[in-house]
Amino acid sequence: MANPGMFPGRFGLRRAAALGAASVALLLGGCAGMSAQQASAPTAAAPAYQENIDISGRISVQYEQGNSPQSLHGSFIWSQTATKTDLELLSPLGQTVATISVRPGIATLVQSGRSPQVAPDVDELAAQSLGWPLPVSGMRQWLQGNGTDSAGKPFQAKPGEDYAGFSTKDGWRVVYANWQSDPDSGQTRPKRIDLTRDTEQAGKVSIRIAVDSWKKP
Repeated sequence: MANPGMFPGRFGLRRAAALGAASVALLLGGCAGMSAQQASAPTAAAPAYQENIDISGRISVQYEQGNSPQSLHGSFIWSQTATKTDLELLSPLGQTVATISVRPGIATLVQSGRSPQVAPDVDELAAQSLGWPLPVSGMRQWLQGNGTDSAGKPFQAKPGEDYAGFSTKDGWRVVYANWQSDPDSGQTRPKRIDLTRDTEQAGKVSIRIAVDSWKKP
């Protein structure tokens, strides 16, 4: 005789089907709830802009000179307040290659072994002295994830949104490649920023900035 426990009757089948349907409904409901929670999870808040901040990191530049590809690698130290900007470019061995100081109405660039160069516009001064454009004026905002796009609209990068960016009126493309957590402020700040621009002076210029530290003076 067959074992009745192995072949349930109609009631057993209906009950099993009902339990199975309830289990599937609960599972789907749980998945939907998880998806809703994930979709509504808040993203990291954009870092507050700091007028007074010190930033250090690494920089690499690729450009052309006389139709010949050129590349530079080193580190930088950036310090700014509401009225001034100071930038020091260093070689891979830590030697100062150039310093740029911006004060109201005047910019000064000093290179090792050369006389100081002075001009009212820091970006023009950098391009003439270095042989490739360095957008110091824009970097005051770009290093902190802010900027103004080619249409004149303000841009603010969203933490965690890799490779988002904007283009400026003077032809720079600013892209935020990735982000890092700042342990001092608890904010998420740009880790790597890629700058590119097509120029008559130096061909296609690519500047990659990797930020290592942020500090309020």
